Order: sequence, then structure tokens, then C-alpha cells
Amino acid sequence: MKLSTKTRATTLSVALAGTLALSACGASNESDSGTGGSGESGSGIEASGPLAGAGASSQQSAMEAWQAGFEGEYPDVQFSYDPAGSGAGREQFIGDTVAFAGSDAALDDEELAAAEERCGGGEIFELPNYISPIAVLYNLEGVDELNLKPATIAGIFTGAITTWNDPAIAADNPDATLPTTAITPVHRADDSGTTDNFTDYLFQAAGDVWTSEPDGEWPLEGGEAANQTSGMVDVVGNVDGAIGYADASRAGDLGVANIGVGEEFVAPSPEAAATVVENSPAVEGRGEYDFAIELNRLTESADEYPIVLVSYHLGCIEYDDEESANNVKAFMGYVISEDGQQASSENAGSAEISDTLRENAQTVVDAITTAG
Repeated sequence: MKLSTKTRATTLSVALAGTLALSACGASNESDSGTGGSGESGSGIEASGPLAGAGASSQQSAMEAWQAGFEGEYPDVQFSYDPAGSGAGREQFIGDTVAFAGSDAALDDEELAAAEERCGGGEIFELPNYISPIAVLYNLEGVDELNLKPATIAGIFTGAITTWNDPAIAADNPDATLPTTAITPVHRADDSGTTDNFTDYLFQAAGDVWTSEPDGEWPLEGGEAANQTSGMVDVVGNVDGAIGYADASRAGDLGVANIGVGEEFVAPSPEAAATVVENSPAVEGRGEYDFAIELNRLTESADEYPIVLVSYHLGCIEYDDEESANNVKAFMGYVISEDGQQASSENAGSAEISDTLRENAQTVVDAITTAG
């Protein structure tokens, strides 16, 4: 059995305050010379006024980068994003309180029907604009490297495995000295797309050790609960023996487990996340502008990391007013651009979308318009 040596994720960060401020200044200067500060960028889209979104907290670091770059190109737009969680974002979008949502899970059939109704009976879009591995985070003094097979992870989170020197963990780590420390599994308390992806992985990959259907709400009793990604990271970081799951970009100094894939153990990385997404099929039966993906959780390739989230941007193809249509069109156009994807990759450690995904997304951007 081959073991990878990469065991700790590092938060990828850049000095965005300086870099993006300079790019924003440059973009503003270009706008001043070409449009008189009208809010029209090189795309030719007139954008101004408020633009509100809400949803996935996993996107928060990327959203900070997107906001900085977008506002540099469109200084007349008042942009806001509430990282309230995927479930809350979908609810706010369906309830018509925000123009778009971020979600770590695609809409289910019931939500899809409600979203289409919110969009005046027209089509909705789901764009996989943010791709990132979900890291299994742990806080265990003296253990700098940890390998976990799917069934072992499932046993920990069901409560069947209760101490760090359990034989199942020892079997995955034959060269490690594991303490008798009690395990504290931590799950999300809110309706979370990260939880939906994590439980989907366990349901598919852990066999009969995990029998609960995938769900954005944690399906089991016990363990500790934390709200949003920041809460998850805080609880794991403050409890010796804790283990949780979160967007890998938020791991910081916490330990990050290598995950059993085939006969190897694979560390989370943007490249391995992008590869599994590229090799996964589209969800069947969706509309022309819906690019939801059915992730392959059962890969046996060491080039792919299966605990991955694809975080979507959800919106309408037709909006009731021109301002909303133009603002959403402009923002989505920036997010999928090479500049937008590079900014999120640098600030959040996410994988940049492929050329194929960009081409698909561009058809959506081109189609966004005003109803009537």
C-alpha cells in the first residue's frame, strides 16, 4: 500500500488588499476614461445599484476576492453576500429576498420547482463556479500525519469508534503512535451543503458502516455541533481529540487527514478535486442552463480526491427588472472569467473551473435578461 506524504493543508492566501486594490484602481481608471464611471466595464454591461446574494459559507474567502475584483470593474454596484449557509441561501433565493444564491449542493426536485416559480415560471441556472476539496480536520497533539479509510471515517462519525487508538484507526496508521484520547466528532448544526457532500461521500463510499441518506442536515444524534464553516473550524481547533469536516481552504493549522482511495491514501488538493469533477457526469433531466454535476465518490484513482464540494451559483435566466438582470449578468461574468477564477484560487485555494465549464457558464451569462 502506497502512502502519500502530504498530510497538512495550508491555507493559500495572498496580499489581496494590495493586489486587488491596485487592479480595482486600474479598472476604475479604465472605466473613468471609457465610460465616465457609468458602471460599464469592457463587457459592455451597464451595472449599477444593489446586488445581494446569500448562501454557502465555504465560498466566503472566494467571495471576498470576487467582490474586490468585481467592484473594481463595476464601482456603481453595491454588492453584498451573506455567508449564512447553503440552505439559508437557497431559501432566501427562492423567497425572492436575494438576486442569487451560493450553494454547496444542487437544488433538489422540490427546490427546483420552487426556484422556477420564483423566476416567474422561467428557467434557472446552476453554475459550478467554485470547486474545493472538503478536508477531514482533526486536532490531536503529537499526530502530524493521519490516514483514514472511508469506513473508518464513518465509524468515527457514527460514534462506533470512540478513541484515537481504536484498532480501526491503528490499522490505517500502522507506523503511528496513537493516544488514548477520546474522539469528539463535530458536525454542522445548520443546513449545510458541506454536510450534504460529506454525508453523500460516506453513504456511497463507507458501505454498511454508514446507512443514513445524504442530507444537508446532520442525520445522527451525538457529537458536537457548530454553525457554519467558521464555527466548525473553531470547535475542532479548541477541543483536543476533535475531528470535523470543512472546506480545505479553511483548515489553517489543523491536521488534515489523508483519505483512502483505492489502495492509496490521498491528501486534499485543488488539483485532485478538479480532476474528480472533470470526470463526473452531469445530473440528468435538468434544463438548458442547469449544469449540476453528479460527483463520482467511488473513484479509485490516486489523482482524484472524492470528498469534494462543487459550490454553485443559482439565479434566474430572466429577472423582473433590468437592474437585477444586468447586475447578476455582470457578476457571473466576472466570476467565471480567468481573472475571477484566479482571484478565488489565490485567496481560497479552490480549483479554477475548466475551459468546458467556463464555456457552459458563458452561455448562461449571455442568456441572462429581463422578463417580458
